[in-house]
Amino acid sequence: MPFATINGLKINYLTRGSGPHLLMFAPGGFRSVISRWTSDGMKGVWQEMNALDALAAHFTVIVYDRRESGMSEGRIEALDWNVYAHEAKGLLDHLGVKQSYILGGCMGASLALRMGVLFPERCKGLLMHWPVGGYRWLMRGKSDFQRHIDFVRAYGLAAVVERAPKGENFFLDPEIGPWGSPAAIYPAFAEVLKWQTVEPYLDIVAATRDAFFKSEFPSGATGDEMLKMTVPSIVMSGADASHPISAAWAIKELVPNVELWNVFPPEQNAKNLHETIVGFITNLEGATAKA
Repeated sequence: MPFATINGLKINYLTRGSGPHLLMFAPGGFRSVISRWTSDGMKGVWQEMNALDALAAHFTVIVYDRRESGMSEGRIEALDWNVYAHEAKGLLDHLGVKQSYILGGCMGASLALRMGVLFPERCKGLLMHWPVGGYRWLMRGKSDFQRHIDFVRAYGLAAVVERAPKGENFFLDPEIGPWGSPAAIYPAFAEVLKWQTVEPYLDIVAATRDAFFKSEFPSGATGDEMLKMTVPSIVMSGADASHPISAAWAIKELVPNVELWNVFPPEQNAKNLHETIVGFITNLEGATAKA
């Protein structure tokens, strides 16, 4: 797979297919990697669909390991939705793509929202599947960050580096933290992480936590920002602790030009999800052609 240098970081990406561009933000929380779009790396309806192949039959799909995930590099700095969105735009710039549809699952739906706020001129349409939000999602995020903070205070960053290859990713093993994944792959980065001064490092961890887990409200955009959004959108609700129906409804109530897919788990399946995604984009392409 090729790499692009985005914001000074080596980012692992893949393009496949032909037709309108579709930039895809993988589900999996902080484990947002290309393989999450394949049958081997996904579960549920995405696994049944094998989204990478199924959607590449209709679109030019662009997928990547988000920074600090998979084979992509990382850097120890405060992270937030703006950082992620600017780097996603940077990948579009690298590929020479002026406009793209944006598909995000889980936390990727939050990033899709942020793209719609910051770069509406680059977004032909937003597709948000199982947006995160709600009290239990908020508590899960805060708990995972706290586990990392407690581990660093108890054992130090050398212990994080030692544990990182076994934990693989922050969401699989919260003790290794947001920078455990690149530390497991890149020895030079592991040395940088290992020798960080603990308290300034933990200040960065806390700032990152607070940027992503502010409230029970769906993340990625404020209510005021959603009310001003102009990009045609569709939201496809989850129905569990991390992806509650309330998150999808909040987006539906606030985003002006949004459609709520009136199919909820467990009625969602690979076939009707695939048809919904393809149909939404096809309809928008047809409307653009007639304009």
